[in-house]
Amino acid sequence: MDSSNASHTPHLLFITSLGAIVATWFSLRLGSLCGIALALGTLTAIGLGYGVYRAEQYRHSLGLTFAQSLAYWPMWLLVRLRYQVEVIGLEHLPREGKVLVIANHVSYADAVILGTSLPRRLRFMSNEDLQKKPFVGHFLRLAGVVPVSPARARAAIRIAVESLETGEAVAIFPEGHLTRDGLVAPFQDGYRLIARRANAPVLPVYLDGLWGSVFSFKGGRFFWKWPRFERPTIRIVLGETITADMSAADARQIILDHGADSFEKNPELTDHLGGWVVEKLAARANEVAVVDHSIGRKEMKAGVLAAVALNLSKSIRETCPEKRIGIVLPPGLGGILANLAVSLAGKTPVNLNFTLGSAALQSCFDKAKIQTVITAAPVRAQIDGRMPGFPWPQHTLDVRQQLESIPKWHIIKTLLGIKLFGGASARKRFNVPAKGDREEAGLLFTSGSDGDPKGVVLTHRNVIGNALQVCECGVLPRGEILMANLPIFHSFGFTVQCWTALGVGVKVVTTPSPLDYKKTADIIEQEQCSILLGTPTFYRPYLKRVEPEKLRSLKIVVAGAEKTPDGFHDAWEARFPNSKYLEGYGLTETAPVASVNVPDLPSDGIAPPTIRTRRGSVGRLFQGMAARIECPDTGKILPINQVGILQLRGVNIFAGYLGDPERTKDVILDDDWFRTGDLACCDADGFLYIKGRLSRFSKIGGEMVPHGSVETTLAKAFGVAESETQQLAVSARPDSAKGEALVLFTTFDIDANTLRDKAKEAGLANLWTPKEIRRVEVIPVLPSGKLDLRGLKKLAEQA
Repeated sequence: MDSSNASHTPHLLFITSLGAIVATWFSLRLGSLCGIALALGTLTAIGLGYGVYRAEQYRHSLGLTFAQSLAYWPMWLLVRLRYQVEVIGLEHLPREGKVLVIANHVSYADAVILGTSLPRRLRFMSNEDLQKKPFVGHFLRLAGVVPVSPARARAAIRIAVESLETGEAVAIFPEGHLTRDGLVAPFQDGYRLIARRANAPVLPVYLDGLWGSVFSFKGGRFFWKWPRFERPTIRIVLGETITADMSAADARQIILDHGADSFEKNPELTDHLGGWVVEKLAARANEVAVVDHSIGRKEMKAGVLAAVALNLSKSIRETCPEKRIGIVLPPGLGGILANLAVSLAGKTPVNLNFTLGSAALQSCFDKAKIQTVITAAPVRAQIDGRMPGFPWPQHTLDVRQQLESIPKWHIIKTLLGIKLFGGASARKRFNVPAKGDREEAGLLFTSGSDGDPKGVVLTHRNVIGNALQVCECGVLPRGEILMANLPIFHSFGFTVQCWTALGVGVKVVTTPSPLDYKKTADIIEQEQCSILLGTPTFYRPYLKRVEPEKLRSLKIVVAGAEKTPDGFHDAWEARFPNSKYLEGYGLTETAPVASVNVPDLPSDGIAPPTIRTRRGSVGRLFQGMAARIECPDTGKILPINQVGILQLRGVNIFAGYLGDPERTKDVILDDDWFRTGDLACCDADGFLYIKGRLSRFSKIGGEMVPHGSVETTLAKAFGVAESETQQLAVSARPDSAKGEALVLFTTFDIDANTLRDKAKEAGLANLWTPKEIRRVEVIPVLPSGKLDLRGLKKLAEQA
């Protein structure tokens, strides 16, 4: 096509020049308005003629008939007027010859978008039922779409193969149906059969930007919803061609990888976290945003919350010149306002884990260079009673005093401004930074389960991105009521309970501690909370000590941070049948949520049920995330269904460890992949399975032995699996003969013979049976409820 254009250029220049000469002659000869009109008419005719000529050229290059072009050009014009189309990776599309294009299926407009945006004619395959529709069917037949149905599957495959063998480009949506939740559904294998028979390369394509349009199923319906009035950006990402030998699961994963790249271009990610939340609060100013049950009951509407935080930010900006501000507060209005105000002041909130020892806390203060801490007098008194050595800095502010010092008329004036002029105007008045993007938005210190606490730097892009991912997956639907009792120094408490809930429009109900399950249950009943977040350790007491009626309003219970014990899922749903128990996965370094099981969507009569939860898995990865599996021994990348070290890439991957480039380099690879340290695999449908931490495996006699599996098996064998506190744990010490030897820690007496007999009865291999038993008063755990792996390791290595 390019060479053809080049060959016709002299002729076009000659015709255009001749037309310009004729137009000029008419203008000079006739003069006045008549001559000018004739000149303009001549030029217009030349322009139209040239346009028709180029359109005919393009029609021939695509191989369209004249009748097909009559349908193509109106569609092309409509797409260009309605959307901004951005094509990435066009160099991967073969300009001639056979190629099978596979793409995710988001909406009814997908084929039109792809067909009018790529410089090749695509012959699509679609459901035969659509060709029976009066108007649509005629259009599809005219476009040469291959009808597909169970009864005519062989015929459809034959036509597709023949088309490819004649050098055409054939396009297919391997999911087989439109997505019902915005995520990429499992791929069917039919496209591989077509590619193999035609010996054609396969081009993976990710289509982004149509979820939420009237042509998509967002909101539970097609077409019958308000259209988006802005002109959306549609992004088409083309990858390198692959072969039909690659499994459907791996091909799907490649398309998800391109989806992660596309998600990174979302303009919302460059916003400032505090300002982003203020605008979201302003949009629902009259709704109750937070209900605090720390002392009594106190609620605050979204508009008031934004107004108070903006005024508090002004005070913080004037009195605290340093970059990072420490916050020592439990979940509640004080903690939420402090975090929001510090962010609005253009500074970084550092929520400190006040359950750590004084030495570890001093290390956190030193690493973060914290000179100011925001707390509350009752909290400080409580901490000093438990930990006399808490390193309070000289500049320690009481949040209540700070709030009381703000004149009420200032808050009223700000609230009126928010209601009249919106959140964007309030941001400007209070000098909230316009852009956050990759700047530091939060600093969290890890729990230190396998080492010293590390400072995890989260950017504005990380937290906003994870909030959008949580919102899109449907686990926090707008209008629901969230019980928020996780500490804000916990990554889940920081990102999900604080920023995400405020940003997506979920009412937050707070209590100071997840350990006070009785108070939590009472408040869930009182406030009719529908969502509860936590860990299996925090949930254990509910099973035996909370009546089912107390949690009748719960719809979703999300568990993370540790693996759910076998049988716990069934026990929970048997006692609290109204709630779905859903397991998720995340790390502080992933801001924190990477995947979660979500309730299934029933069939709508056209598409099959959308399976979004699978027992034993931690769900499918969020939109905008990519995964791959690394061999622990060789470092090579394995197929996605094999067990190895999980690597993740996406918008929510942290920026690095504060002041620790060596540790950062160990986990963030040169191509921006994050090595999690967890052993995992994915099934063919994209569900992620976590097999355990690499640090919780021992290589004994050349075999990888998982400590967690040994613990679970022995706990069941000795009847302590249902205990509210952990009764046994496994670690390892060096062994000269086999590399390592397992050490069993228990809180009750076990002799070696009984251990061997019980292990054998439970089916535990001899190699997996601990060779040493050590009695301890209590199994060492962290405040989060997770095992203190570092403490266990030290105990195991002691002679």
